Amino acid sequence: MSTSTKEGYHHGDLRAALLSSAMTRLEAGDQFSLRALAREVGVSPAAPYRHFDDREALDSALTAVGLRELTAELVGDGRLPETTEDLAELGVRYVGFALRRPALFRLMFGSACDLDNPERVAAAAEIRSLLELSMRNVFPGANPAPLAAAGWGLAHGLAFLHLEGKLPADSPEQVAADVRAAFAAIVSING
Repeated sequence: MSTSTKEGYHHGDLRAALLSSAMTRLEAGDQFSLRALAREVGVSPAAPYRHFDDREALDSALTAVGLRELTAELVGDGRLPETTEDLAELGVRYVGFALRRPALFRLMFGSACDLDNPERVAAAAEIRSLLELSMRNVFPGANPAPLAAAGWGLAHGLAFLHLEGKLPADSPEQVAADVRAAFAAIVSING
């Protein structure tokens, strides 16, 4: 709970409150600033700068949150993929995340990784690691890094093609079928 102190206004977990407010505004398509977020969570205009140097730092933190949420969605039931069909399901979840959370997805992948933000770097590394482990599990004798990059590239490209209306996104079921078909086509060419 927020309380007033001699030193000024104190907020229980200001960083989390700012991130939550920013995420809500981002996903609603609202423009916002650190000053507006401070007003929204009831702190002084200077308070957010104790946690974020500027708007870019806030965006980087939002990106880290999004990357962790995407990783959690990809992990699903916690089992690593065992078949190429299972890999396609990772693609389905990836594209589904992008279509459900387009503003966050665009923020996550719309700029270079902020290498000065260890939280963002670690979150991006978690996705890479998950994809490499998945490829190693499905293709035990192959080099997992290029396979992971290729699979990620396919899912990422499909996500943006659907987001930008280049491929239809009429229903989640149809998008999922399209993603599965794209993965199957690539596997059959190389199989």
